[in-house]
Amino acid sequence: MTTPRDNLISWLRDAYAMEGQAIELLETQIERLENYPEALPRLREHLQQTREQQTEVERCLDRLGADPSTLKESAMKLGASMQGMMHAMSSDEVLKHALGSHAFEQFEAGSYRSLMTAAETAGEPQIAQTCEQIMRQEQDMARWVWEQLPHMTEQYLRRSESGAEAKR
Repeated sequence: MTTPRDNLISWLRDAYAMEGQAIELLETQIERLENYPEALPRLREHLQQTREQQTEVERCLDRLGADPSTLKESAMKLGASMQGMMHAMSSDEVLKHALGSHAFEQFEAGSYRSLMTAAETAGEPQIAQTCEQIMRQEQDMARWVWEQLPHMTEQYLRRSESGAEAKR
């Protein structure tokens, strides 16, 4: 039998690893985003926010007397590296990153929404509040990426048509 607290700890470990994956993805995007500099400030801001989110999740785990799972984090970071390599091989790398980012931000927001319920059920209102705050940040980032997609696509198409480097 698994208690709500046990599930909360397991899922917080997943969230910690997920934030590690997000850090890897954002660092790759920032490093490779050469021809779309207008996106860099928001991506750098979200990278810092993501690092803070991972710290907040670690504090939640500490509150429960648990540690992050280094195995989960390593596996998630490996996945992020593989995704970055796959996108780098695409002629439309910048768009693949944007589409992947939007999906990942939505996944993160959904994960934190579920964590909020788990924390409330486990009698951990402070953890639920932390998860709600992070969920809202992820929703904001997903919304920003969604709003950038048309402009980024148009910019990619213009650069591609003119023969300029459009990939990244």
